[in-house]
Amino acid sequence: MEVEVIVAREEHMPHAVKISSLMEEASKVRGTGIAKRSVHYLQQKMKEGKAVIALRKNEIVGFCYIETWSHGKYVANSGLIVHPDFRNTGLAKKIKIKIFRLSQKKYPKAKIFGITTSLAVMKINSALGYRPVTFSELTTDEQFWKGCKSCKNYDILTRTERKHCLCTGMLYDGEAKPALIETSTSTAKIRKLQKVKKFFRRMKTGMKRKAVKV
Repeated sequence: MEVEVIVAREEHMPHAVKISSLMEEASKVRGTGIAKRSVHYLQQKMKEGKAVIALRKNEIVGFCYIETWSHGKYVANSGLIVHPDFRNTGLAKKIKIKIFRLSQKKYPKAKIFGITTSLAVMKINSALGYRPVTFSELTTDEQFWKGCKSCKNYDILTRTERKHCLCTGMLYDGEAKPALIETSTSTAKIRKLQKVKKFFRRMKTGMKRKAVKV
């Protein structure tokens, strides 16, 4: 039976408990944070029609939801998760495309953005027309950045005065046409940003080692 990727509805709200658990597990595996969201918050997104769910035989295998910031001027596709058994199958791309189209439909004038540590997500975003940007080009809404507090790397974000972190910021401003193909230019930019992230990881590891010696 194939996986069904659809806009979540109220009838899917019971899946919120499992989704929350999958998010926590994914965060541990990545070693970086996915902003924690309560079961009630996820259910509310489903009720509002601002989430995409992937199901196989009525079992949750993927999810993503929409958040709006700066009075609707910015839209983020957040909390993307895929069940471990369905990773590397192209499911993440299907979910991202579905939530991206839903965002465009609901908020046609908004700038769609995201922050991620996943190279796979960066490639999908790039194919959709996103471009890597500095955090200064993203929303200044404090509520968005407060969501990063649950991430284990939040100290890096605060130390750099919200200029850098392990996540890469990506923005779609509505002017670029989604190509759904990978370009050499976007790939080069992503690789360059990945090198910066590795530097911060090494820096953080070095600080931890020094702390242990002391």
